[in-house]
Amino acid sequence: MRTVEWKYLRGLHELYVGGKTRLKILNNSYIQRIIFTQKKLIRYQTGNHLVLESSPRFKAFYEDEFLQTFLYYNKFFEESGLENNSKKNFTEQDLKALIFVFYNKQEIKKRMTTRKKLSAELFRKENSKYIENKPSLEKAILQLLEVDSFPENDPKNHQWRWVVDCLEPQIIVLCENLDCLKVPVEYKNNNIELWYVGGNNTKPLVDISADKLGLPIYYFCDWDYSGLGIYCQVKNIFKEKRKDIILIEPPENAKKLPVAVKHHKSKWSQEKQFSGLDQSHFTIGQIEVIDSLISKDEWIEEESIDLIEYLIFACRN
Repeated sequence: MRTVEWKYLRGLHELYVGGKTRLKILNNSYIQRIIFTQKKLIRYQTGNHLVLESSPRFKAFYEDEFLQTFLYYNKFFEESGLENNSKKNFTEQDLKALIFVFYNKQEIKKRMTTRKKLSAELFRKENSKYIENKPSLEKAILQLLEVDSFPENDPKNHQWRWVVDCLEPQIIVLCENLDCLKVPVEYKNNNIELWYVGGNNTKPLVDISADKLGLPIYYFCDWDYSGLGIYCQVKNIFKEKRKDIILIEPPENAKKLPVAVKHHKSKWSQEKQFSGLDQSHFTIGQIEVIDSLISKDEWIEEESIDLIEYLIFACRN
């Protein structure tokens, strides 16, 4: 998997612009293994191993693989006022979370929550102390929110809904997780409006007016007990509004993970039939997949589903 932290992206951009860099970008495994060793797109300057220089083929590779990503993140730094230098050890997931905080800071400030709660929402694959264990990340989040610290206790009112609007929406996707909303450009370009209400916090959906229900609504989630259980709650809410919603299904070859995998907390109830889920909310094919997951104690992560590809195919059919 390609993972290139911001400080290394800056080094690659220096190679793109000026043909050389003194930044220690070979400390990144992808750059060292693929770009330097395998593809030989960068090399040490003759007689000086403190300087890396690019080969003639590097420019085209960088434009295809990294340029748009660099420009997207660089624009964020310029607009947000965060310090932008090679000492910032932000991972790609850190940057996506910071961008989400920046563009949604007013809504986040309205329902300001504890550090652990925000950490769990922004970094669902990490433990709740992820922000706490990265002081520079915490400092950046607080700066973006224009506050000095997180509150010690969660507020009682969690009635909120995040929406990524687009000018001419054709489809609404209700997301169980925040990931899609962190970098929504591709969804906007495909006329997809994204909604997120925060996992089990489904009550805001009760107050959605009828004028917002004219478009097809899809539900996008992990295929585990928690994700499908919340889907059933949402299905019931929209049933009262006489609006059907569509569960986005994983492909047949989707990777199945053991429920005991690190950072995954949702477990099937083996004592209850169909793990206690309401079978009436699922098609026969969906029931077969879920029964198989329950019997094997497995789950399917939403990242296994190419959401845009799925929706484009669904609209054509």
